[in-house]
Amino acid sequence: MVHLFQVIFYQPILNLLIFLYNVVPGESLGVAIILSTLVIKLVLLPLSHKSIKAQKALQDLQPKVDEVKSKYKDNKEQMGKAMMALYKEEKINPFSSCFPLLIQLPFLWAVFRVFRDGIESNLHLIYSFIATPESIHNMWFGINLSEPNIYLAILAGAAQFWQAKMMVAKRPATQNNGGKGDSMTAIMNKQMVYFMPMITVFIGLTLPGGLTLYWFVVTLFTALQQILVFKQTKKAKEAPVVIEQK
Repeated sequence: MVHLFQVIFYQPILNLLIFLYNVVPGESLGVAIILSTLVIKLVLLPLSHKSIKAQKALQDLQPKVDEVKSKYKDNKEQMGKAMMALYKEEKINPFSSCFPLLIQLPFLWAVFRVFRDGIESNLHLIYSFIATPESIHNMWFGINLSEPNIYLAILAGAAQFWQAKMMVAKRPATQNNGGKGDSMTAIMNKQMVYFMPMITVFIGLTLPGGLTLYWFVVTLFTALQQILVFKQTKKAKEAPVVIEQK
């Protein structure tokens, strides 16, 4: 199983990084990491697109979910039935945003392993048709990408904040203090917007700078992808419905 993971995920990503490192002028590891991130994002683009659309659909549905929770707060069984009926009516699978993310996990784990293990220690895994560099220059704009870096950690946290802030739906306060369901939703939203970026910075301070740079770039491009998906969704909703007359 370990060998299969290495052949399918770990080795291709390592070789992609080394190939780009070889062709980038000046042998810039930082640029090679950014370009590798873009390639991986393009490969996973359909999956991340589906995941973002599903997350946005669930966020837009949240006011109706809160209404159901408030209406049946004393009857858990009826609440469950009403929730399932709501999802069916809106044609939304509450777990649809999780499946694409699960498929992406092996790729993310492989990237983590490449930087955690150290690139130079695994040069023996380079394909025969790719030139093996004598050494890897870890410095990029004065940053040692083999060591933790506070600036990259802060950038990754800021990108995480932007992405989460964009995803959380802004809903007007209602007169109905729907109680527990509403307050729990608000708490979870705040945790996603503020707590997760702080965790990102904290974890980033313990990771090699190269991995934190990857984290920053992939989060930044995911946020940009969210903007495009949100615009497409808004246009689709605002488009007039044409009824064909027979």
